[in-house]
Amino acid sequence: MTSGLPASIRTGLAVAVGELRRRHWLPVTIGYVVALVVVAVIYARVGGDVQARILADTSTNLDNLRHGRIATLVSSAFVIGDTDSTITNVPLAACLVALVELRFGALRAVWTFLAGHIGATLLVAVGLWVGIGMGWLPGSLGDSEDVGISYGVMALFGSLIVVVPRGRRIAWGLVWLVIAVQGVVDDRDFTSVGHLLAYLIGTGIGALMIVRGRAAAYRLGWFDLVPVVAGAALAVSFLLN
Repeated sequence: MTSGLPASIRTGLAVAVGELRRRHWLPVTIGYVVALVVVAVIYARVGGDVQARILADTSTNLDNLRHGRIATLVSSAFVIGDTDSTITNVPLAACLVALVELRFGALRAVWTFLAGHIGATLLVAVGLWVGIGMGWLPGSLGDSEDVGISYGVMALFGSLIVVVPRGRRIAWGLVWLVIAVQGVVDDRDFTSVGHLLAYLIGTGIGALMIVRGRAAAYRLGWFDLVPVVAGAALAVSFLLN
């Protein structure tokens, strides 16, 4: 069908089709969602003692980190301790991850997620270490359950500021910052602080893309509004739950 076209046009079409296939394969989104579902099914089918062991071994709490269990910084992102929330959170997270992967690419989606998940976790851990050491916080917080997708998700959501129309970015960023701060004020726990930090990390990544002049390339289309709404719903559930 394209044999009659000039070679340069045929080459351009081949490159465009290849790019379309590569982009819409979504390896990060599919791989992460499959992993979450597999872990969730296993977690739901085992007994309470095994569930407690899983949470203890994968939590990025202060005790695990102090004992050198660095692998928990990754493993914790694949465990959702509340089986009921998995049913709603995983599909919503899939929409958000897919949007970021489509717009920014697979590698940027991965490192943005990890920057939020690991960065917020370590900052919270430092705060807990100082607070417990100074006697401001109870020592029991050192071995608290700390697993889930929320820090990484909040970073991905924060990075979306780059796709917000230029005249609305400040308002968008401030509204979500106020919501995140309100969550900290209401809950007064380290998880809420982690959500705030992860959002700020993601927003910083998005702001860096804006400074580098990449905002125009990431402009949203009408179809993108669906995953944006899904991401916003998930962010609200994390920040105000």
